[in-house]
Amino acid sequence: MSYGQLNLVMLGVVAIAAGILAVRARVGARWWLQVALAWVVLTVLTVVFDSIMIAADLFRFDEDKLTGVTLWLAPVEDLAWPLAAALLLPAVWAWLGTRAHARTELERQR
Repeated sequence: MSYGQLNLVMLGVVAIAAGILAVRARVGARWWLQVALAWVVLTVLTVVFDSIMIAADLFRFDEDKLTGVTLWLAPVEDLAWPLAAALLLPAVWAWLGTRAHARTELERQR
């Protein structure tokens, strides 16, 4: 399995989970804009720090499993992880916040 195939499977699962959680948390357009901004920041940081670590020869990728497309020194396949984090973590956070708010309201009504 190539890194790209692994990324597609992982991103599919993450996108479905994040979508379900975001719908349940009833997030709006502003929330999605903030998620997009977080994704951009995480992507830039990933490119910079992956490139530094690759240049320092801290790790290597199996060249046979890469597409060969890079940003600076970072393979494009490595950018799926910041996308997954930017989608899933805020969705979980919003969903948990909604649950906590509902629990507080329920306790107030008692």
